[in-house]
Amino acid sequence: MSIWVLERGNMNQAVLSNKQAVVEEITSKIKDSQSTVVCEYRGLSVAEVTELRRSLRAEGVDFKVYKNTMVERACEACGFGDMKDALNGPNAFAFSADATAPARVLAKFAKKHQALVLKKGIVEGKVVDEATIKELSLLPNREGMLSMLLSCLQSPVSSFARVVKAVAEAKEAGTPAPAEEAPAAEAAPAEPTAEAAA
Repeated sequence: MSIWVLERGNMNQAVLSNKQAVVEEITSKIKDSQSTVVCEYRGLSVAEVTELRRSLRAEGVDFKVYKNTMVERACEACGFGDMKDALNGPNAFAFSADATAPARVLAKFAKKHQALVLKKGIVEGKVVDEATIKELSLLPNREGMLSMLLSCLQSPVSSFARVVKAVAEAKEAGTPAPAEEAPAAEAAPAEPTAEAAA
């Protein structure tokens, strides 16, 4: 066996190992992300892609370009074979621990740059279409949602706190509190009926 054949065999093995490492990297990113969005970037300039990357990075979104065949293998390994039809053309992939961040940033950018096309995604373990990605883009980020939740929770608590305070003040003053009802007068014993007397 010639040295050339051995070197070629080693090169093929190195290429296969490299491809396997890339598939494992993508698989890990999909599993660790709450949201993965596929978008086609054909027609965007280098400056526009740089601007998009900067916007995504600011929201904690990892933006990568991989070969579609590598992503397809990773999706199949994760149980998302339904992603296959979106894996054609020059695609980029946005991964995030925030379920709405990739959709929000990409959809906003796509409004100004029509060359960016949202295709499909995986959000919280489910494959979603472009329409769902656009709906998700309307939701606030995680901090915004937590703020909204906190304000909803604080509203009933603050109302309850005001009632408790009014009751405490009324007890100190010796007057019935607005939320308390005066005790009902004891009922007089009922008169015996004619049947009972008989």
